[in-house]
Amino acid sequence: MIFLNSLLDFAGHPEDLMSESEKTYTNGEITVVWKPGVCIHSAKCVQGLGEVFNVNARPWINMEGAGTERIIQQVGQCPSGALSYFRNEKIAKATR
Repeated sequence: MIFLNSLLDFAGHPEDLMSESEKTYTNGEITVVWKPGVCIHSAKCVQGLGEVFNVNARPWINMEGAGTERIIQQVGQCPSGALSYFRNEKIAKATR
C-alpha cells in the first residue's frame, strides 16, 4: 500500500514505486535489501543519510556513501521495514 500523503518526490520513476521485487545493494561488508512494495516512502532514510539514500541517483542506494555502522543505524530507522540488511561474512561462513 502506498500512502499518497507520505510519498516523496520520486523523480518520475514509477516503476520503483510499484515493483514488488527485492533489490540488493552491497559494500562488501553488508548487503542492504530494499522491498519497494513494502516501502511507504516516509523519506526517513533520505533525510537521515542522504549520502547513501538519494532518490535522484541511480542506483538510489550508494553503499559507498557512508560507513557500514552508520548505514546499519539508518536502515534500523525504516518505519515500514522495507529496508533491512545482513552481514556478508555470516553468509560466507554458512556456505563453508
